[in-house]
Amino acid sequence: MKKEILEKGYLNLCTAKAMAELYEDNFKQVSKYVHATSRGHEAIQTALGMQLLPQDYAFPYYRDDAMLLAFGLQPYDLMLQLLAKRDDPFSGGRTYYSHPSLKDADKVKIPHQSSATGMQAIPATGVAMGMQYLEKQNLENSNVTLSAAGTSQNPITVCSLGDASVTEGEIAEAFQMAALKQMPILYLVQDNGWDISANEAETRAQNAAEYAEGFRGLEAISIDGANFIDSYEAIEKVIATIRKERRPFLVHARVPLLNHHTSGVRMEWYRDDLDEARSRDPYPVLKQQLLDNGFSEKDVEAIEHSAKEKVQSDFKEALKAEDPKPGDLFTHDFVPTTITDEVGEREPKDGERVVMVDCALHAIEELMREEKKCLLYGQDVGGRLGGVFREAATLAQKFGDDRVFNTPIQEAFIVGSTVGMSAVGLKPIVEVQFADYIWPGLNQLFTEVSRSCYLSNGKWPVSMILRVPIGAYGSGGPYHSSSVESVITNIRGIKIAYPSNGADLKGIMKAAYHDPNPVVILEHKGLYWSKVKGTDGATSIEPSDNYILPLGKAWLLQEIWKQEDVETLTIVTYGMGVHWAYNASGELGMRNQIEIIDLRTLFPLDENTIMKSVKKTGKCLVVTEEPSNNSFARALAGKIQEECFKFLDAPVMTIGSENMPAIPLNSTLEQTMIPSTEKVKIKIEEILAY
Repeated sequence: MKKEILEKGYLNLCTAKAMAELYEDNFKQVSKYVHATSRGHEAIQTALGMQLLPQDYAFPYYRDDAMLLAFGLQPYDLMLQLLAKRDDPFSGGRTYYSHPSLKDADKVKIPHQSSATGMQAIPATGVAMGMQYLEKQNLENSNVTLSAAGTSQNPITVCSLGDASVTEGEIAEAFQMAALKQMPILYLVQDNGWDISANEAETRAQNAAEYAEGFRGLEAISIDGANFIDSYEAIEKVIATIRKERRPFLVHARVPLLNHHTSGVRMEWYRDDLDEARSRDPYPVLKQQLLDNGFSEKDVEAIEHSAKEKVQSDFKEALKAEDPKPGDLFTHDFVPTTITDEVGEREPKDGERVVMVDCALHAIEELMREEKKCLLYGQDVGGRLGGVFREAATLAQKFGDDRVFNTPIQEAFIVGSTVGMSAVGLKPIVEVQFADYIWPGLNQLFTEVSRSCYLSNGKWPVSMILRVPIGAYGSGGPYHSSSVESVITNIRGIKIAYPSNGADLKGIMKAAYHDPNPVVILEHKGLYWSKVKGTDGATSIEPSDNYILPLGKAWLLQEIWKQEDVETLTIVTYGMGVHWAYNASGELGMRNQIEIIDLRTLFPLDENTIMKSVKKTGKCLVVTEEPSNNSFARALAGKIQEECFKFLDAPVMTIGSENMPAIPLNSTLEQTMIPSTEKVKIKIEEILAY
């Protein structure tokens, strides 16, 4: 091996070791925020980190500070995060040590990943899927500028995992897709034999390499990750193969854990193998390898001294760095969108009236025609079916199986892969088949999608659309009828739409596509085809191709003028509730007394339109399809009451489904469960009579 590689590798190991020792020596100063170090893992991390290029993407994990040093980061950079300083280059003091996110032109690209164990495998695999798509479509990655020498080589993705995380179900989803699609990704599993206090004998039936054998097409090798030369040479071969053959690998690296699990969970509390672990320390092994390759004791000591001096100096500087200011809390939750005004023709003169599902279908078709970075995937959206509601019909035939394709039944992968697809500059539109099945995807939506922009300090917003058919009708039963908006609206960092008609859905779809942030569109399946009595209003004259409806602007569907001695009411609603409210006001002959606000988007919420109307009418009813207890609607009612209290003539009321655990299959029970025009009429009369 070349001497410069050995020297650079040893300097990196010494630096990582010196950092771990400094943190321990200054425990009271640095333990305010929890941290973990790479001690024992340095050799494999350095061997890998030294070989990646600026166009490569990596998902290091919380013990990978040696890998980050090998990418070219300085101890000072990592210490700013250790101490949660304002100039922390990854997150601005928002997240833990060695939770990196990096977008420097001259370094490996590192999208944000959370602390949720193993969750990074799906976004990382999404990056590899995006790389593959870009290559097939002959597209450039807009987030990578190739300027350094040698960067013409094919990019790869690296996902770093601990051995314990491989037991997670979401790891299986990532491995399955990587093997199925033959993606250019390297899964590095650092196996130190421990979870926290549970060891491998207690928690794993096999190691990661043995597990990977079950995924045909995912080649796996096991190596001694504590030997730098062996690790470097093995990784070199694997990376060369991935760059050339564009297929996935798993490297299972056996390493000792020579420091605490984290600064808050001390090894002496439970470890019974410390002597054996210390006998496998990679540090003396590489030191001897340098001596065997022509370095003198003096040379080696100079490298060690240089590392310690650098670490001590950087620590002194980091301690003096500025802390975040209170105002820093409120930045980078979203990227500002340029879509602020309604544009295009909502009702073209020669337009044809179409059902709601076709408005969405045509919107996606128009978007896909505009640019090849738009693609659609999910369960059953491919060419054979085109979606269970025909919401993707003909798209695969028009744009090809690489742009419109089926996924396995993997809601977590569908949602979380958009993080990676967005990180390589793509614009994914994905679908969860029914709202009832969104639950496996919530881990990714919450931990990865929604927080990426905020915790990367604005570097990695996730631009994606998640379509979710929702709501009850036609005896869908307990697994195809649920409303979930109260759960979704409690996830900060995403935008949420819930349109009531086709024109709104098309305009919102276009706005969501051009928004640099994640958008969830809840689409009531009972409105798709207007088969439910009283939902003809969900059909629309199809808007023009360039029609865009900004998120966060409610529609004053039915406006009234305040009259003396006449009881008036504001109904605030969305989705199917719009049709119940409109029909109820008409059947009661009260359209001149009832103002109806169609929210259209649940976040951002058009509070100005709501409060202005309620202050005018003096009474308010919030209509939802969800059970009303602990719901978005009940929270909104509380906010309206708080803001408009002195203008109110009655309590703000809500109506929703009965507060039962599920919507029954039997049609009589279903109708008893959910609201209706008749039930809304009764509630209107109650509040007007108050």
